[in-house]
Amino acid sequence: MGPEQVKNNILQIQDEEVDPVATTSHLEEQVKVLNHADTFAVFNIFGDFPYTPSCAFGLFYRGCRYLATFEMFINNQKALLLNSLIKDRNEMLTVNLTNDDIRADDEIVTPKGVILIARSKFLFEGICYERITFQNFDLAPHDLVVSFRYVVDFRDIFEVRGVKRIRRGHMLGYTQHSPQCIGFGYQGLDQVHREARLHFSIPFSSVNDSMCEFSIHLTPKSEQVLTIEVEPKDEQGRVEKFSFDDAKHRLVDQLKRNRHLIARIRTDNEQFNHWVDRSTVDFVSLLTVTEDGLYPFAGVPWYNTIFGRDGLISAFLTLWTAPEIAKGVLQFLARHQARETDRFKDAEPGKIIHEMRSGEMANLKEIPFKAYYGTIDATPLFIWLAGEYYQRTGDRETIEKLWPHVEAALDWLDHHGDCDGDGYIEYQRKGEHGLHNQGWKDSHDAISHADGTLAEPPIALCEVQGYAYAARLKAALLAELMGQEARATQLRETAQRLKEQFNRDFWDADLGSYCVALDGNKRPCRVLTSNPGHCLLAGIVDADKAPILAQSLLAPQLFCGWGIRTLSKHSRRFNPLSYHNGSVWPHDNAIVAMGLSRYGLKQEVLSVLNALYDAANRFEGARLPELYCGLRRQPGEGPTRYPVACSPQAWSVAALFGLLQAALGLEIDALEKTLTLNQPMLPDYLRRFSLNSLRLGQQVVCIDFHSYLKDVGVNIPHKPEGWKVVIHK
Repeated sequence: MGPEQVKNNILQIQDEEVDPVATTSHLEEQVKVLNHADTFAVFNIFGDFPYTPSCAFGLFYRGCRYLATFEMFINNQKALLLNSLIKDRNEMLTVNLTNDDIRADDEIVTPKGVILIARSKFLFEGICYERITFQNFDLAPHDLVVSFRYVVDFRDIFEVRGVKRIRRGHMLGYTQHSPQCIGFGYQGLDQVHREARLHFSIPFSSVNDSMCEFSIHLTPKSEQVLTIEVEPKDEQGRVEKFSFDDAKHRLVDQLKRNRHLIARIRTDNEQFNHWVDRSTVDFVSLLTVTEDGLYPFAGVPWYNTIFGRDGLISAFLTLWTAPEIAKGVLQFLARHQARETDRFKDAEPGKIIHEMRSGEMANLKEIPFKAYYGTIDATPLFIWLAGEYYQRTGDRETIEKLWPHVEAALDWLDHHGDCDGDGYIEYQRKGEHGLHNQGWKDSHDAISHADGTLAEPPIALCEVQGYAYAARLKAALLAELMGQEARATQLRETAQRLKEQFNRDFWDADLGSYCVALDGNKRPCRVLTSNPGHCLLAGIVDADKAPILAQSLLAPQLFCGWGIRTLSKHSRRFNPLSYHNGSVWPHDNAIVAMGLSRYGLKQEVLSVLNALYDAANRFEGARLPELYCGLRRQPGEGPTRYPVACSPQAWSVAALFGLLQAALGLEIDALEKTLTLNQPMLPDYLRRFSLNSLRLGQQVVCIDFHSYLKDVGVNIPHKPEGWKVVIHK
């Protein structure tokens, strides 16, 4: 592909890459998703990948959809659905089906409902494993013709999302490798050979490039088993194939090990327990092993890869219960920290990466996301999390390794991050085809003025100034650890100047909040948003302004009953069905709640917790998606789904842990060996709350909370020697 063609391809996806609402109708109400590391699959409730061009069904591996269609038929008919569910650990999809009436010469030869067809499917190390058991409950024998229709398309995930490419690579057709295996090949424009192989445990009775058939004979009360492995292969990733049972045991063992990273939580409310369990297994399922430790992939289907901001915030929300995840995130991001300026990637020395992709379009630079640095907040979040991690764990060895990267990130804040030298961190995309907005609200229309006009760059977001403030304070702690006392003093002085300047320039008394941003002309964007809630957590908010800000955040124009909206309903660009201009994001609410807790605003914390608890109970499986629509809560109705929200999404399922930390006022300081509970509170629907196996160094603490009218009692049946627990009522 020539340079001009590449350029034209990029031009079609600039700004917010692709609007998923515009490119797909819906992922169906009862879609089933499995994910494991860099592989995910989107099924329908039958366990199939149906042929539906408007939806993202299929098996995806390393940014490419290998198998677009895979549908099972019994004697040329669809089986009848009995039930379909994802198992409790998120490890497997199980589907029970039965046969419809099967006719021959207008006679029913196999009556409906005599054959049970049980499908079990899971992903492990890049392969989709399936076991199908055919069980005959009739007193007569039956012959089945089991067929599978398939389409292998090797489309980049951005193509699936709607990007139109001018050229694609060469499809190599299919090859029958054995009586039980067929393969399809694709030679990409990136010169990577990709192949999908379909392995079956019994020989084909017939096979071609779109369909294969098997003859199954079932004697009375007998069963037969067919196993299938769909194996994606490329030249970049190694895929090792196991037997069905071996792969399943390896997967379950891996999930069990990671589950133990998170403290066990139990309450007297089974619905709440279900939310806890769902959030835990979802978060664990997104953890991916890297050379630097565990890293939570952002979410399925669109963001099943490394994201800097998402990983940092997910690690922040779970730091109190699973600090090992923060360690993996920090180490990975340090390894991939930018070392040079690259306008196409929006990279500058010291900057923390935004996104990493590995598909054909990324390899060809048709999109800038192979290693893309267009984020304004990941770098201060990296510094802030490093300091919090040290305080949580006392892990000096890791911090000493990270310190040069923290210094490089601080240098970026002082120079590249503050592009005009006014003390604020601003963004303006450097590459022609990068993201226009580079905060967490990165839609092209997310930052606007009161009259609805879009803010012109360079843009200084309010929450990013908070992150920079907190980053410098935590960096000062680390500088002292490194014996750099003068550096620590300078960092604290810079942070204090920023706080004074921020409260002067961003506060808007009429809004009762901070302006969301200053535009390129230093004009404040006077719209009420959820962004200032992040400033509470950072501690940059003046104490006298915190109650006023809290009142604005919980007022009906922002608080819809299911949580805090991203944008006030009185704003010109308000749209509760949009991605960032009026929707509700669970992680955003959790950060706000943690900030409210920091300022002692505990009733407001419970309001946010209660709203998200009610929302979780109305989503299938108590799984909070990436976002949902910000429509006002109505009696007898649940929240309105956002059409193509990722689910599971790392920082959404991690939100619960941030909410619990906020309600309990829990702080862990390994340097002082102190666990502090600041005004612990429980919602009305929790009378008892137990926190077990919370790791403090190499030991654990167990804490029981009991709610009594307006007070919470605390009992500590076990705590490590040398640690103290401090309770502030």
